[in-house]
Amino acid sequence: MSRLTGWWSGRSSAAKVELYTRWTFHLFILLEVTGVGFVPLTSHAHGDLGTGPALAVALLVVVLAALCGLLSSRAIDWQLDRRERPVRLMAVVAGLTAVGALTLITLQSTRTLTDPGVAGAVVVGSSAFTLGSVALCIRSTRQMAGTVLVASLGSGLAALVLGLDWPQVLAYPLGVALSGGSLVAACGFSGWLLRTVWELERSRDLKARLAVAEERLRFGRDLHDVMGRNLSVIALKSELAVQLARRGRPEAAVDQMTEVQRIAQESQREVRDVVRGYREADLRVELEGARGVLAAAGITCAMDPAGIELPGEVQSALGWVVREATTNVLRHGDARQCLISLREEDGAVLLVVENDGVGDPADPADQSPARRPGSGLAGLRERLAAVGGTLEAAPETGGRFRVTARVSLTGGLLDAEGSVPEPVPPGIADAVGAVPSARKENVS
Repeated sequence: MSRLTGWWSGRSSAAKVELYTRWTFHLFILLEVTGVGFVPLTSHAHGDLGTGPALAVALLVVVLAALCGLLSSRAIDWQLDRRERPVRLMAVVAGLTAVGALTLITLQSTRTLTDPGVAGAVVVGSSAFTLGSVALCIRSTRQMAGTVLVASLGSGLAALVLGLDWPQVLAYPLGVALSGGSLVAACGFSGWLLRTVWELERSRDLKARLAVAEERLRFGRDLHDVMGRNLSVIALKSELAVQLARRGRPEAAVDQMTEVQRIAQESQREVRDVVRGYREADLRVELEGARGVLAAAGITCAMDPAGIELPGEVQSALGWVVREATTNVLRHGDARQCLISLREEDGAVLLVVENDGVGDPADPADQSPARRPGSGLAGLRERLAAVGGTLEAAPETGGRFRVTARVSLTGGLLDAEGSVPEPVPPGIADAVGAVPSARKENVS
């Protein structure tokens, strides 16, 4: 069953709306063929026209229905800026519809077709479906209304010129205006809805990328402010020490190198402060931030935060779990609901972040990003391990994904001073002499 539904559940919200809209317009082809194309084949119309003309009119309706379906498909691509506007195809469909309508009105005026309902049904029906397809090729509401007005007035004028009775002259523009106007409104709204949904999808992805880029920029700016001046002074004093040594003044060169050593140690301390400040996260702030970000992305966020007093290092580690899990909800899957709960259980604090929209874990064909292990989750495991905690992240049944962080409140891994050791990225570790096992944190 999961393989049958994977083609749908694996799509984003915008892709689902687009697929639904496309198949709706494909269904219009069937509706036009069955609702309009069979009218010339009725017994009365068949008796008036004969077998050959009746089949010709029915075939004309079938061709128009197919062309309208093709025009709708290409118009949707144009609405989403994937191809050029199908102007030629639109002109062909409109011209063929006008020729067919004029032919049927002529047959009615010459009494070749005695039943006015047959000609009216074919003319009004085919005109309405054509106007709906043409509306998808237009973005201006005024132009859509003008198209309906031209089509209705044109049918009335043709009936008047060909000498039909006044009731029939009035019936044609009224029927085209009502049926065509309804389809034009529906199709025009569908085009606007598709553009809006895809724009929201792109905005949500852009928001996630901008958040990551902003955080990286902030860290780079802070690191540059700390290291830029000190490295310039170190380079200058090192060059001065070399020159002094070459000129036979070793005592002065030693003094300069002693100053270089002092500046390097000071830089080491400042960089550690920057890294420590960058890696600290307040759990309460992260929870409120997650609620706001998810709500802005259209995701319902339910929270159950327990009033538990936690040590600062535990709050920081859990805050990073909330931040990383929220980023994954925004960037991966197609979530509509998210639950964040914090509670105490068996002498440990338990943080759970659960969301929907990630596909069925029982389906081996589902390879959505939410199911793939990433460096972000690996980084969270290292953070939690530093405070004696664990992290579990796995898809659940029903298309849900759950991240569970557990930290024991009875004690963690502490250093000699009684504080949690702070991991340092390897690039910075090389500069400040940190331990080799430090890793680079994935800020996303």
